[in-house]
Amino acid sequence: MRISNVDERHFYEIEAAKNEWSLAELNRQFDSALYERLALSRDKDEVARLATEGQVIEKPSDAVKDPYVLEFLGLPELPEYSESELETRIIDHLQQFLLELGTGFAFIGRQVRFTFNEEHFRVDLVFFNRILRCFVLFDLKIGQLKHQDIGQMQMYVNYYDRMVKLPEENPTIGIVLCKDKNNAVVEMTLPENNKQIFASKYETVLPSKEDLKKLLNDQLDTF
Repeated sequence: MRISNVDERHFYEIEAAKNEWSLAELNRQFDSALYERLALSRDKDEVARLATEGQVIEKPSDAVKDPYVLEFLGLPELPEYSESELETRIIDHLQQFLLELGTGFAFIGRQVRFTFNEEHFRVDLVFFNRILRCFVLFDLKIGQLKHQDIGQMQMYVNYYDRMVKLPEENPTIGIVLCKDKNNAVVEMTLPENNKQIFASKYETVLPSKEDLKKLLNDQLDTF
């Protein structure tokens, strides 16, 4: 009830009931600005829909956040860390990570290996989304995203689509989770009709709700 924005309050009411959040989890989702993070990737009509239906997952982009908030990993205390340390922390806090991912995600494995043309490759984290009925692959990057990282994920997605997924399942989604990215590089690397590959930042501390609210208001003013 302390949420003054009526649309935002309705969103959290719907999501708390639908996902059976505990009070602690509801507070965490509010503190991590879930409403603003989801709204920033939607147009004006879809933002209004959040207040009446909550998060509705109908297409791949609906299941992707930008940024992901991973404050529960406890990484800010480290002066530096590796991609393997990031992965290990996620596995150690898998329940919280699944809650951050959202509805319908099931964990398949870490460092999942496949062999192609006598060369071995490993996908950092593999999930399956029951609502979208597709595999969701995560590749973890601790620095600036490079176009080669997107190309690598494209290869992973192609392999899963052609060799792993069942005929009745939908195309694989690939998410490169990075500490920083250049949106222009992402847009130029991906095809214009891309619906499978996404690049999202992650934050190791809770974001500023005020800054996200300002970004959201500025975005809505442009529609």
